[in-house]
Amino acid sequence: MQRCGCRSKDELLGHSPLEVFPAELGASYAAQDRQVLIHGLTITNQLELHLSAHQAPVWCLTHKIPLFDHEGQVIGLAGISRDLRMPDRDHPIYQQVAQAILYIQQHYAEQVKLETLAQRAHLSVSQLERYTQRIFDLTPKQLIIKSRLEAATRLLGEQLTISEIAHACGYTDHSAFTRQFRTAVGLTPSEYRRLYHSSQSVD
Repeated sequence: MQRCGCRSKDELLGHSPLEVFPAELGASYAAQDRQVLIHGLTITNQLELHLSAHQAPVWCLTHKIPLFDHEGQVIGLAGISRDLRMPDRDHPIYQQVAQAILYIQQHYAEQVKLETLAQRAHLSVSQLERYTQRIFDLTPKQLIIKSRLEAATRLLGEQLTISEIAHACGYTDHSAFTRQFRTAVGLTPSEYRRLYHSSQSVD
């Protein structure tokens, strides 16, 4: 309800993603649903960037599973999209892990290695992965992706080419940047840029 700017559940119940989200995003969410319904695909802990009713970015973790009848046929899906929670700053290892996160935020344009992050936090790679997920809800790799794509969404509001933005955000390959952006956002960088500019013109 909050993401769609609705006042009650009645405005959402019985409607498809194409009817309640902006056209570009609704089409992406509907296509994701079809993958689950037609192919029985399971989506687990997928980092995604959604847009609120006011076009504000909202990071979330999405889970979708197919539902089967007694004959094993897919008859529906169940999905949860949960906003990322604030990190657990009271965790005893928080300060150590925060050093690795700070390094990511300062060096996302480079090829960040897990070994380097673990050294920064004075932890083993396995410890870093375990504590990062416990404290931030994300793996170190997801945090790298999040930092890069947050930078990309900012830069898409500027007069830079997609290739320039990809390079500035740590991607050596334009197509790799587009694929990862589309996986997380549901749109290509060019489509996101058009949506961003259309929302700015409305404001």
